[in-house]
Amino acid sequence: QVHPVESGGGSVQAGGSLRLSCAASGYTFNNHCVAWYRETPGKEREGVAAIYTGGRGTFYGDSVKGRFTISQDNTKSTVFLQMDSLKPEDTAMYYCAVDESTCFDGDWALLTRYLEIWGQGTLVTVLT
Repeated sequence: QVHPVESGGGSVQAGGSLRLSCAASGYTFNNHCVAWYRETPGKEREGVAAIYTGGRGTFYGDSVKGRFTISQDNTKSTVFLQMDSLKPEDTAMYYCAVDESTCFDGDWALLTRYLEIWGQGTLVTVLT
């Protein structure tokens, strides 16, 4: 079974950038949905961005549109989340999740319901 591992989290000043990575040792994300979610205490897990690696369809949560970009490398072994213009409210634990769907065409409610394979998370802290 695939075990996605997130990396790239850290602390950054507001307005700065970070790039998160999601990879699974010895595994390629061929024709998978790879999604980034984030979670803060007291809030529901929020869908941030998703990519269908078979067709490069990308989907974004409303709160990050225009600031975050999801992409994959050419070998489909790593999915990136480029986060620009970071705000303090972006502070959260960020999780990578993998599914063999087409990301349900960006239907976050459906995607959240069916995602079963999750990484351990990487912490992003945006300082004021």
